[in-house]
Amino acid sequence: MEVTLPLQRSPSCRTVFSERTQFRIKPFLGFLPTQSFNWKRDHMAATTTYRITASADFSRRRPRRISTPRSNDSTPRGFTPRTQVPTTSIQRRGQKNNEKKKVVAKAEAESDGIGLEVASTSESLFDEDKTSQFEETVRMPEVDERILVESKDAEGITESEDKAFVSGDVDVSVYGRVIEEKQIYTKSSDDEGGENIEKEESVEEIDIFKVGNNASRETDSRNVTISKTVDKVESINCVDDFHKRPSVKPEGVDEGYNSISEDKKKADNFLKLKLETEEILRKEALDRLASDNFRKGHKLFYYPEIVEPDRDIEIFFNRSFSTLKFEPDVIIMGAFNDWKWKSFAINLSKTQLNGDWWSCKVYVPREAYKIDFVFYNGNDVYENNDEQDFCITVEGGMDGFDFENFLLEEKRKEQEEVMRRKAERERQVEEQRRIEAEIVESEADRAQAKEEVAKRRGMLQELLKDAVTSFVNVWYIEPTEFGANDRVRLYYNRSSGPLSHAKDIWIHGGHNHWKDGLSIVSKLIKSESKDGDWCCADVVVPDQAVVLDWVFADGPPKQAVVYDNNLLQDFHAIVPKSIPGELYWVEEEQQIYKSLQAERRLREEALRAKAEKTVRLKEETKERTLKTFLLSQKHIIYTDPIDVHAGSTVTVFYNPANTVLKGKSEIWLRCSFNRWTHRMGLLPPQKMIPIENGSHLKATVKVPLDAYMMDFVFSEREDGGIFDNKNGMDYHVPVFGGVVKEPPMHIVHIAVEMAPIAKVGGLGDVVTSLSRAVQDMNHNVDIILPKYDCLKHSNVKDLQFHKSYSWGGTEIKVWTGKVEGVSVYFLEPQNGLFWVGCIYGRANDGERFGFFCHAALEFLLQSGFHPDIIHCHDWSSAPVAWLFKEHYMHYGLSKARVVFTIHNLEFGANLIRKAMEFSDKATTVSPTYAQEVSGNSAVAPYLFKFHGILNGIDPDIWDPYNDKFLPVPYTSENVVEGKRAAKEALQEKLGLEKSDLPLVGIITRLTHQKGIHLIKHAIWRTLERNGQVVLLGSAPDPRIQNDFVSLANQLHSSHGHRANLCLTYDEPLSHLIYAGADFILVPSIFEPCGLTQLTAMRYGSIPVVRKTGGLHDTVFDVDHDLERAQACGLEPNGFNFDGADGAGVDYALNRAISAWYDGREWFDSLCKRVMEQDWSWNRPALDYLELYHSARK
Repeated sequence: MEVTLPLQRSPSCRTVFSERTQFRIKPFLGFLPTQSFNWKRDHMAATTTYRITASADFSRRRPRRISTPRSNDSTPRGFTPRTQVPTTSIQRRGQKNNEKKKVVAKAEAESDGIGLEVASTSESLFDEDKTSQFEETVRMPEVDERILVESKDAEGITESEDKAFVSGDVDVSVYGRVIEEKQIYTKSSDDEGGENIEKEESVEEIDIFKVGNNASRETDSRNVTISKTVDKVESINCVDDFHKRPSVKPEGVDEGYNSISEDKKKADNFLKLKLETEEILRKEALDRLASDNFRKGHKLFYYPEIVEPDRDIEIFFNRSFSTLKFEPDVIIMGAFNDWKWKSFAINLSKTQLNGDWWSCKVYVPREAYKIDFVFYNGNDVYENNDEQDFCITVEGGMDGFDFENFLLEEKRKEQEEVMRRKAERERQVEEQRRIEAEIVESEADRAQAKEEVAKRRGMLQELLKDAVTSFVNVWYIEPTEFGANDRVRLYYNRSSGPLSHAKDIWIHGGHNHWKDGLSIVSKLIKSESKDGDWCCADVVVPDQAVVLDWVFADGPPKQAVVYDNNLLQDFHAIVPKSIPGELYWVEEEQQIYKSLQAERRLREEALRAKAEKTVRLKEETKERTLKTFLLSQKHIIYTDPIDVHAGSTVTVFYNPANTVLKGKSEIWLRCSFNRWTHRMGLLPPQKMIPIENGSHLKATVKVPLDAYMMDFVFSEREDGGIFDNKNGMDYHVPVFGGVVKEPPMHIVHIAVEMAPIAKVGGLGDVVTSLSRAVQDMNHNVDIILPKYDCLKHSNVKDLQFHKSYSWGGTEIKVWTGKVEGVSVYFLEPQNGLFWVGCIYGRANDGERFGFFCHAALEFLLQSGFHPDIIHCHDWSSAPVAWLFKEHYMHYGLSKARVVFTIHNLEFGANLIRKAMEFSDKATTVSPTYAQEVSGNSAVAPYLFKFHGILNGIDPDIWDPYNDKFLPVPYTSENVVEGKRAAKEALQEKLGLEKSDLPLVGIITRLTHQKGIHLIKHAIWRTLERNGQVVLLGSAPDPRIQNDFVSLANQLHSSHGHRANLCLTYDEPLSHLIYAGADFILVPSIFEPCGLTQLTAMRYGSIPVVRKTGGLHDTVFDVDHDLERAQACGLEPNGFNFDGADGAGVDYALNRAISAWYDGREWFDSLCKRVMEQDWSWNRPALDYLELYHSARK
């Protein structure tokens, strides 16, 4: 088959004359001559030389990939056409004045550098000005028999030469090239005289042969590689035999060019030939590879030999060389990229190759850089390359690092999809729950409507018994027959009742047992048509009225004094035409049902909106707190941006002036991720550079996609030296949006108090609230607590028996339940140590709690728990620290670390000292209190592991927006209105004067620690400033309690309208005081943390405190503490004083009350400001988590 192929640039051979020459190229060995080319000759004769050249080292070079189009055929992946030699680039060499020009056409197969060089002795072989474009379709003209004969002759020559190659008569070390140029001349169609002869065609037939065992090896679907060095050059001179050949005009040329179907047939034939050729090449290459590998004893080979991604490869396995040589089935089992990506299992089939070769095809995905696999029989016999597995390297794909990032991105997408599906499932569950609830509520509404109708029917029956159309000599209605919406006249005999002397008579009426209240009001006038003292009024019978209800009075509503109400029975008259039938009651029931549904939906919508707003406010508060947390160490370290996201690049800023590295000439950043556990390990030390106009240094860090935390320390030299590691805590910055989440820790609190089921003081609040906050951050928290006989079981959900175990000579029963959403294990020893009706106060408290501590650790051991952190509190659970280290750390609980918290150093100092010694980390409830007790002998030796972390309050318990004890819920948006309503309710409840005065609230235990002498002074000082005072609290000491009882009596007598002392504890009243007071006074002599001032600010009340412990850490004076507040990311929020005497109290209290009187607008803004500050456990929980991680390092 022959088709014409135009080149991109058609060579113009202007050597002797301008006759047109057309080369016809016979396709062979896989290249596609589907385009034609033409050029003119300038001379009568031309000599053209064709040479095949190759460099000496072409067989040793690595193939280069070139891009060629792939045909849309059924050829499998990995087996695509060889390089198309005729379509390669043509280089032109020569200068303008040269008499000889040379053109070189090079077709380089991947590694060899073989070139086809075409040289012409003519002066101008190619003319760039007369190039032709590639043709889109192949058109083959019909020619005469002579042309076809000559073409067949050429094919015969080719076939004979092919036989010569096969027989060995030809040198097979090189590619042969046979070129025949046929020239046929015909008269020009434009030449009328017939003398001008134009060269019609010059057909060049080129056959490229691949010879014997030295044939080229196909390594790419589009490239030809020659296996031996070409060391011979053959030149075939094509001489124009113009004078020897007659002119022949082809017949049917025009018809041939219009035959599209013939073109398609020829193209199909060529495609078939191409595929057959490729298959021949493939089989020859496989035969060679099979022979070579069998001879060498290799177990496998693959084809093509260079494996690229997004292609198919064939894997050949020699069963006879393996452990599977006697197995009937061979299966390949593998995956990609170190077994991390897309596993596969494929059955191998026996091939026709010499040797016991089995094969299968494997598609190589575009993400692959390596193929890993083994062979097995489908059961238990494996060939795994001596336990090394087989692997094939994939060229040109991803590398390992890129693939890891690709996996992370895929994991991120997978997580997003999982979250989307989870959200959709939750939405569907919620929708189903809503539908089911709607059905239940609708049935309840229907039942209530039926009940209401039955009630109304019963009432109507009773009314009808008493209702009449008239009462002799008292009243009557005209006409006697009337219905709803009718106008009637009602007559009344004023002399029949208590209104006989009234100047005016009014009717106050309604209907259906006053269903809609007052609906009839009219003044009666004297009747001219009746004798006696009769008067009348025209009224319209209300719609749906069945019974009219009314009384008579001496004036209109709200002005009447004397009534005639029929001896408290009211007057009732039947509406004769409106006595309802069954249809009326059906409609009434439906109306009631619709009304109930509408009311219920309004309530549900209001509750839903309120709940959504609560969640939104909490999330906004959390975001602000996290930002404050990140900026709290800005004077030392911060990042830009502040919110670090996985996959981004961030700049780290560090100020050594505030650290141990102050004054060092160099600062080096050492960084890693995920608490120093990231797969990339520690990044190389990076020297930080100074920034302009500041003392900070900076460095840039790329955050990987699987990061959830950045970790930093700083050093003075690249190799170390002095380090700043934040006193062993290291610097950490959270990363958002990573594909890997921080693995949860398991924290177990061992404590003797827990709010609200076993609360005595602040310890119980801390245990519950801290546990909830840490659990909300996706960690696992359990609490172990004694099962007191005085527990408030109503606050325990799902309380049930868990197990029993023996220890200490007694059986210990374990109960489990949920308290405030936290899992709690209750230990109940059967020796009765906790069946005493109280938590504290027994003479053997030390023995009781010591037994509990040991029993709690034994429970963890026997239950197989492996907590990361065991957190114990105060003297009561202090023994846990040393019992763990001495008896349990080396016997099954080695993973755990012990954290100990001092809530109040005034009790159990000796036990606290020992716990400080054995704990891994220790804390107390505020930074200032930590400084105040640092000199204590129980603490001083262990300051290196001692930290102050503020307590918080529970924002769900103390929430003015959802507080059921307040008259009006409020947020910072409507704090003024909310507090005003609360103050009025408080004044009314306690009998205080309802006036707009500054109100000071005091909520405290009355002990010397709380500054009771300062409290008394503040009460009198407030009254002197024309303020109001409310105190809520009691004293455990009877003498103090009696003292305050006397004070309460005195104040009641002298200032009862402005002072009230409630000497007990009242939970609802405490909420009302926090909301209704303008100020909350906390004048403690010492205060480890204090929660009163935090709760006050949650409700928008301004704290007035003494500067001690946690009071100093949380209240920033509006006049003096601006810089201190800003250093903590806050704004001033109250008033404080230093001294412990009356003058100190006066200094703060006078400024506070004056601010209330002098600047109400400023004061209201201060209330709004303190409400928006977050004093919940959001921030302390972050600090405790850092401490827990530090303990585990």
